[in-house]
Amino acid sequence: MHDPRLARLADVLVNYSTKVKRGDLVKIIGSSVCEPLLLEIFKATVKAGGQPYLTMTSDAAAEEFLRLATPKQLAFENPVNQYEIETIDCLISTWGNSNTKHLSNADPSKQARAQQARKKWFATYMQRTATPVGKPGNLRWVGTQFPTPSAAQDAEMSLREYEDFVFGAGLLDQEDPAAAWKAISTRQQKVVEYLNKVHEVRFKNASGTDLTVAVEGRKWINCDGRANFPDGEVFTGPIEDATKGVVHYTFPAVHDGREVDGIRLKFRGGRVVDASATRNEDFLIRMLDQDNGARVLGEIAIGTNYSIRRYVKNTLFDEKIGGTFHAAVGASIPESGGRNQSALHWDMVCDLRTNGTIEADGKAISRNGKFLLPGWPGRG
Repeated sequence: MHDPRLARLADVLVNYSTKVKRGDLVKIIGSSVCEPLLLEIFKATVKAGGQPYLTMTSDAAAEEFLRLATPKQLAFENPVNQYEIETIDCLISTWGNSNTKHLSNADPSKQARAQQARKKWFATYMQRTATPVGKPGNLRWVGTQFPTPSAAQDAEMSLREYEDFVFGAGLLDQEDPAAAWKAISTRQQKVVEYLNKVHEVRFKNASGTDLTVAVEGRKWINCDGRANFPDGEVFTGPIEDATKGVVHYTFPAVHDGREVDGIRLKFRGGRVVDASATRNEDFLIRMLDQDNGARVLGEIAIGTNYSIRRYVKNTLFDEKIGGTFHAAVGASIPESGGRNQSALHWDMVCDLRTNGTIEADGKAISRNGKFLLPGWPGRG
């Protein structure tokens, strides 16, 4: 696929999202299907003065590892990977598979063991990305989606339609995408400043969701294209022992290539005390039981990207839909003040656009997916 928008995307990732500077050691990673975008990112990194190196992943190898590996191999903590995550200055990830379902029939217990083997790596990654830019140890990271036929099929679109969707969600059709994201950042900052002063946030919708999270003293983060791209959310790490209520997730939740439908989670004292799903419930339970922190809510977030209007079975986009919220069981993002640790971080999305509300300290700030305060995202 040769599309001039790929070069524009690469420019944004390198010069806006990660701000690659001369001498930075930059890891660029993605599957072979993403090669056109990987090449553009490589070129942009060289032009910025960085030192890029490229790692291509294999869907087939990932599948065979889970099929053939012994328990000892699954539990192996790769020291090369650990050294790498401790050393690089920037990480630019591209996501795309020739088959998005290549791990759908993998053994969930093996997937959980393999995830546990990356717990130290993941903790290092989380700590480094939470370190402020310019401070020793900071890791600048961004991940993005490459439009593939398999992802287009998941979204029930033609490849051309999906390409337009992906690039449109990233505002790459605008003359200056970076300037557009800076303007979005200003609007989202109003939400952040408001929420940083509240004690608890409550989410309700007509499907039975009634979830309350305590957030006093936690920091809300403005996600404006400098980590995930496209972006468009504000999030924090809720107080670990205070989440209560029930959430019925509107959309299927995807993790490690497996879809889980009809998820219902009940929280008490911050933990999931009851979990069910209409499809792949066993996988859900296995993921929640993989370590002590997996049943704790590690993130609560509000989607603010009103350029994304439909569910496409891809969390990168679905969690950003304007008028939704998402919550992640498992690891907290340290920069938010969250303290929960787990090898799991699984975002699940709930729609609020029909009879949904968000209340902050008892005051409605969003109704039917629309913010109520002036100057906030989606308010014109």
